[in-house]
Amino acid sequence: MNLDKLKNIKSKFISLSSAISDPEVIANNKEWTKLVKEHAMIEPIVVQYDNYVRTQNDIDEALKLLKEEKDPEMLELAKIELEEKKDLLASTENELKILLLPVDPNDEKNVIVEIRGGAGGDEAALFAYELMRMYKMFAEKNRWRVEDVDVNLTELGGVKEAVFQIFGDSVYRKMKYESGVHRVQRVPDTETQGRIHTSTVTVAVLPEVEDIVVEINEKDLKIDTYRSGGAGGQHINKTDSAVRMTHLPTGIVVTCQDERSQIKNREKAMRVLKSKLYDLYQTKADKEYAENRKSQVGTGDRSERIRTYNFPQGRVTDHRIGMTIYSIEAFMNGDIDSMLEALRIADQTAKLEKEE
Repeated sequence: MNLDKLKNIKSKFISLSSAISDPEVIANNKEWTKLVKEHAMIEPIVVQYDNYVRTQNDIDEALKLLKEEKDPEMLELAKIELEEKKDLLASTENELKILLLPVDPNDEKNVIVEIRGGAGGDEAALFAYELMRMYKMFAEKNRWRVEDVDVNLTELGGVKEAVFQIFGDSVYRKMKYESGVHRVQRVPDTETQGRIHTSTVTVAVLPEVEDIVVEINEKDLKIDTYRSGGAGGQHINKTDSAVRMTHLPTGIVVTCQDERSQIKNREKAMRVLKSKLYDLYQTKADKEYAENRKSQVGTGDRSERIRTYNFPQGRVTDHRIGMTIYSIEAFMNGDIDSMLEALRIADQTAKLEKEE
């Protein structure tokens, strides 16, 4: 445990507490907001550090009492308290280690979610729609805002491809473990002999990035406009409001037809393109740290099968952590918190082991 580092963090916390109460700082809203955010980020560390110091002092007092106390009954009570305090100290130390782990700079960001039907044809598209619904219901439970970017529906009510954004507090921190291949096993409505089919859907969760992170040269873009279309090809707009944006150097294509305004669709498409480019560059950089990637739950290969949804058995199994939930209906209705929390803890545990 690096106590000097913790002492410095507490000193900074005290300074920040003073600064955010200063009328001159409060008058500068931008600076005040920045300091308040920094203050809130390190407060949990300071609280646990204070608990650690207090518990260590209690242990020292108990040890002193054991040396000086002669009464057998009091000695026994001191021994019990000492063991309790040692357990508490170990727990607090572990919490501090977790809090001191490097913070993912994207954790606080909004996300762009991409869902595509994979192997399985119509059944894969139908399950892709259900996953989209699941994430939107999860967003609603967290009071997050959802905006569609480009949702390509099939005639049967499935989704060939869905791109949507989720806005809220710490969305990426919770959602980042969802990238990968999701496998479904069930009897499709179109199956006449009751056979179980296996289909797959790919999910990508990208952090939304600001202009300063990714710069795009207008000369590198090809922008086409066309009329928005609904399921089955019928037109839902009589103007060329939909936008297809192609980044020529990388070949990345983004489409947006959710808004009736071409300008708004261009803005949305640009946000998605920047996030895709950021993800592309970040993935290339991560290859230099392949060993580290394998130890972290949240940064696996997108082609990796991460989860199976078995409807006949009513279970959802995440293969990265071996966790199974036997309430698939609630899970598909957006009740996925326990799974995401287990993934977060597994990721932290792997990082702690790496640090040690």
